[in-house]
Amino acid sequence: MILFLFIMTSLSIFAVIYHHALYPMLLSWFAKRHPQKPISPTPRKFSKNNQDCTLPTITIIIPAYNESQWIAEKIRNISYLDYPTDKLKVIIACDGCADNTVEIANNTIQEALCSDTHIEVLSLEKNQGKVAILNQFIPQYDSDIIALSDVSALISYDALLIAAKHFEKSYVGVVNATYRLLTPSSVGERKYWDYQTKIKQQEATFGDSLGAHGAFYLFRTSLFVPLDKETINDDFILPMSIVEQGYHAIYDPSICAVELDYVDKKDDFSRRLRISAGNIQQLIRLFSLFNPKYRGTTFTFFSGKGLRITMPYFMIMSYIGSGLLITYPLFLIAFICQTLGYSFGILGIILPRIFSHKSFQILAYLIAGHAANFIGGINYIFRRLIGPLNRVHK
Repeated sequence: MILFLFIMTSLSIFAVIYHHALYPMLLSWFAKRHPQKPISPTPRKFSKNNQDCTLPTITIIIPAYNESQWIAEKIRNISYLDYPTDKLKVIIACDGCADNTVEIANNTIQEALCSDTHIEVLSLEKNQGKVAILNQFIPQYDSDIIALSDVSALISYDALLIAAKHFEKSYVGVVNATYRLLTPSSVGERKYWDYQTKIKQQEATFGDSLGAHGAFYLFRTSLFVPLDKETINDDFILPMSIVEQGYHAIYDPSICAVELDYVDKKDDFSRRLRISAGNIQQLIRLFSLFNPKYRGTTFTFFSGKGLRITMPYFMIMSYIGSGLLITYPLFLIAFICQTLGYSFGILGIILPRIFSHKSFQILAYLIAGHAANFIGGINYIFRRLIGPLNRVHK
């Protein structure tokens, strides 16, 4: 029994250290030796009637639900993008909005700045949800490329031209942007997203970029696979389903999507609960990515997404196991380090003004994230297990 506890605790401690420290160090080491080369958009070639002959056609689909605060700025931002208007179409799918999003959108597209861009504002009577919107509208357009973007995210001026350059390579199926927060809710959130941006960029040098961010990403229209209506993290499932087909997902740090919306701590935890449930779901649905044929992507999918989902369980096991094996010096040190880390993190959550140093706030954000990961995962599994029982009684 002691031997089993010793082995399980040791493995759990190693998993925690590997995921949080060794894996990022390995990615950093590899990325430095395989730097990503910046690309420049291809010079345009025009036909006799002054039409661009080199760039693909792009349709930007923007799902919108009660987005009156940001919709006008979004439309103006899209109109500023450097791309030929005859190659670009913008669809704003208003999903049963209960506010004046539709009215503001229709007024904004009449502005002189926006009038040259082909923008359609489509208003649905009933709210269907983002997944239903994507399944309904993406197959309706025959453009070469589909771009998806959130209303509250502004896109960099040359984003479409840079993405078009990537799509010149036939093996590229997805192009992802760098996600930035204009106003982080805390130091911990800002540091977390800086860390995630760095990890995503480094993972892309090792294999494919894992997932995307709904703020902005692009993919080949012909590769779209309709999403299951219960899909949670559509911006992960959709691009990775294209990777499953044998195409590559590119991460380009020069393409930027800046998030305008501010998420307070209460809403942030709820959002992370939902994302965590989606992490369990995507691990199940994309289990084929563990096949070694995907090479570097298999490694990053396991080390990044796979271990992140199971990390709360490893953390609990390593802490309890270290406490039970406290008579051994190494486990005593591990127990003390974990106790201090969790204590400072919890204090950073409970008393953020007193424990406001960035170290405490980073620990607080990390612990809150793993707590959401644990609760969200349990909720998803529990609901999946009891779902069939509930349906029997309907």
